[in-house]
Amino acid sequence: MATSKLIARINELAAKKKAGTITEAELAEQKELRQEYLNEFRSSFKGIIENTRVIDPTGADITPKEVDEAKNKKNQ
Repeated sequence: MATSKLIARINELAAKKKAGTITEAELAEQKELRQEYLNEFRSSFKGIIENTRVIDPTGADITPKEVDEAKNKKNQ
């Protein structure tokens, strides 16, 4: 599901929950959608971090070794 549609449905279910009109099936759907959203968010964020370089004022690369290791592992 596209992220914007996913968020819209999550918000719709949250409004129903707040109003007290949500069903058990919708609660289960809400839980699944939230998990799907978190998985997409984490994957995207991980990609951003893996492609980020940290450079200090002197021009030296001070990217944390964990980031370099994750990037190298991904490229192998």
